[in-house]
Amino acid sequence: MELDELKYQLKNKLSTDHAGRSPEDIAILLTHKTSSIIEKLKKSLWIEIISCIIVVIAFGYIGMAGNYQSLRVYFSVFALLSVAFLLLFIYLLRRISSLSNTTLPVKGNLQIIVNIIEEFAKRYFQFTMALIPVCFIFAFLVGYNEPKSIPQLDRFAQRLFSHTWQVIVFIAMYMAFLSVGIYYFTRWYLKKLYGKYLVRLKECIAELTEE
Repeated sequence: MELDELKYQLKNKLSTDHAGRSPEDIAILLTHKTSSIIEKLKKSLWIEIISCIIVVIAFGYIGMAGNYQSLRVYFSVFALLSVAFLLLFIYLLRRISSLSNTTLPVKGNLQIIVNIIEEFAKRYFQFTMALIPVCFIFAFLVGYNEPKSIPQLDRFAQRLFSHTWQVIVFIAMYMAFLSVGIYYFTRWYLKKLYGKYLVRLKECIAELTEE
């Protein structure tokens, strides 16, 4: 049921017996809508959890079976970081489930859910952007200290570059373009998984406040 249809039904229903309805009665009318939105938020978190599990397995495998020390170190570290994210997503899922598993998804609980997801999305975005330079620096350090030569990388560098300044320019441009791409992708990704559902929850909270 769309929100506009829900508003229309609420207005028609409340026009006859508005005086006899309490906020709890209005909350009951919004239960199905808010429950549906919360279930979609949970689905988004499950997507994150499954993605994290796949990343942990893939990165962990490379970390243990990689042919080069730099790759093993790099992917092992980010496998552990992905485990931390996995635990965070599981915590958020359990927290939202506990708040929504009440008789009524009343305004207070809905507002808490909105606040939790908004704060999470904000920190998610900040951490992702901060991770970009960290990844580059870490990759450079582990690559620089790699005891074995990587033939594929050497051939690639020899084809493209003949001077050190070319390498520096290439790396700077690569970082700039990648950072811009990740910036817009992360904004779109968070809006797709969480943003649109937060907007709908806020509309439901506004309905509860108005009535």
